[in-house]
Amino acid sequence: MQAWVRLASVIELVPGVLETQLKRDSGLSHFEYWVLAMLSEAPERTLRMSSLASRTRGTLPRLSHVVSRLEKRGLVERFPDPSDARATNARLTDAGWDVVVDAAPGHVTTVRESIIDALTPEQLDQLTAIGDAILERVAPDALRVLATQQVASVR
Repeated sequence: MQAWVRLASVIELVPGVLETQLKRDSGLSHFEYWVLAMLSEAPERTLRMSSLASRTRGTLPRLSHVVSRLEKRGLVERFPDPSDARATNARLTDAGWDVVVDAAPGHVTTVRESIIDALTPEQLDQLTAIGDAILERVAPDALRVLATQQVASVR
């Protein structure tokens, strides 16, 4: 029970810490930042919307709504996938690149100060293993996506 209550507290509190910093410093929600970050790491800064949903762990309707907001700000553009006209791609614009590059240092600092620096190297390894074990039970597809995508280092 003690472990569960602490995990539930972390699940509830950490998103607010990240959201507050990003809103204050960059005018982005955490999910908007995550969308921009995933696009920034993709080849040609472009992903199919379904792949982007997978990488951000967002539903297609939620992602579509957020991408629409980012499009209105000129940070992302959508276009038909040239290899499959039924699919839609999202591409990070140059303005979107600038926003994510400007936002990343503050976000990384907040993640480090709030989470990473609170843990020893051994605890970080344990946290990774714990996250993998839980994801294997609740979302094995998400675990496979994590295994294949490059995640920016915050160590």
